[in-house]
Amino acid sequence: MNITIHTSFLPQNDPDAALVFYRDVLGFEIRNDVGYNGMHWITVGPAGQPDTNVVLFPPAANPGVTDDEQRMIADMMAKGTYGHLVLASDDVDAAFDLVQSRGAEVVQEPTDQPYGIRDCAFRDPSGNLIRIQARG
Repeated sequence: MNITIHTSFLPQNDPDAALVFYRDVLGFEIRNDVGYNGMHWITVGPAGQPDTNVVLFPPAANPGVTDDEQRMIADMMAKGTYGHLVLASDDVDAAFDLVQSRGAEVVQEPTDQPYGIRDCAFRDPSGNLIRIQARG
């Protein structure tokens, strides 16, 4: 049996800004773009990897989340402590330069981590932490 990652979910609170970031800054393909009841879901994925998807979803879409929890989620998103996505590149420094040149908010320049990974980090427009690490 072969189990793979097909779809992951990452919150977004501004679909237009999310679309620009994931399409124009990271170079992801737009796979689906759905609006419903004033909310917006966008499915993106890396070019050449049609079976790997990230759904950028409105956190308010979960009816089981209370108003207090919604406020907590919004606070955590603003701090960059709620959603995370780790990407990989054959050349972290070149990926950093490209993403930075396209206007992404830098959290960490390329760094050799003590646990053996070279990586860098950005925040998307919703505050999610996006790390790019060396493919190993």
